[in-house]
Amino acid sequence: MAIILNPGLDEFICQVSDPTPFESDAMDRPYDLPSMTALVCFEAAARWLSFKDAAAELNVTPAAVSHQIKGLEAELGVPLFRRQHRGVDLTETGAYLFVALQRGFEGMSDAIAEIRPKPEAEDVIIQSTTAVSAFWLTPKIAGFWRAEPGIVVSQIVSDLPVTGARADLSIHYGAMPEGDEGCRALFQDEIVAVGAPDFARERGIAGIDDLLAVPLIHVATEGTDWTGWPEWLAGFGRGAPTGRRIAVNNHMIALQLARDGVGAVLGWTGLIGPLLDSGALRLLVPDRMPSPHEFYLRTHPRASARALVFRDWLTRAGRAL
Repeated sequence: MAIILNPGLDEFICQVSDPTPFESDAMDRPYDLPSMTALVCFEAAARWLSFKDAAAELNVTPAAVSHQIKGLEAELGVPLFRRQHRGVDLTETGAYLFVALQRGFEGMSDAIAEIRPKPEAEDVIIQSTTAVSAFWLTPKIAGFWRAEPGIVVSQIVSDLPVTGARADLSIHYGAMPEGDEGCRALFQDEIVAVGAPDFARERGIAGIDDLLAVPLIHVATEGTDWTGWPEWLAGFGRGAPTGRRIAVNNHMIALQLARDGVGAVLGWTGLIGPLLDSGALRLLVPDRMPSPHEFYLRTHPRASARALVFRDWLTRAGRAL
């Protein structure tokens, strides 16, 4: 999901950041919410994990985004980001707020899409989860544009089921429906246990049995059948884990928590390659489970001729893994 605001928002941000008009006792607000502009800035910064990239998306300056987020943190009384010399990371509170906002914005986006008249000619629209978009799809789209610069591809990024026929294509992880001619396999990879660079040493992880007692990050999202720790461990003849359980409903947040050293997480090699290559995450044990499901592409009945061109290109890119 992309939220695009009009040019000149810097001035607007400075105007609405003054809370005085909203503190009047004469006006009762039905929702206990801070500035919507601050929430929009926070959602974009949390999605990109970058004030600079969020500012580019919103067509404002990074200083304007920082100003809004600082005001939001002051109003809530908690930090939402950890500022580091190489960028920003979400705190656990920030991650919780990000998931809640994503759910709310997706609902509003769905409603607006249903209300807004459909143009005769639309861009190619593809839907995927946050993790698939960040680590696999977006880099592939950049490559597609080099081959087909005249075809614009837009994304709907959501970790929740998207209702309505808004997308031409969508990427799914799970058992591909048999006999569905609209579905094509993209890739099927391996599932590995990963954590922060020092996690294995700090937790004394020498083998797979040591994972049973350490904090594990579990991902459960509606509509996506991510393989969990119990299934992964059972695949190597181990019982259920007994350590601390950290549950989230967003795979990107799970990976970020793992990078912060909160716990170990399962990763799909076709998605987390960039994190392994950069050293942000490391294999905790050498054991690898072949993924029981595959990532596949569904073509929706409304797909345009341009969408079919992108579908064919993306299918070939998936087979090249």
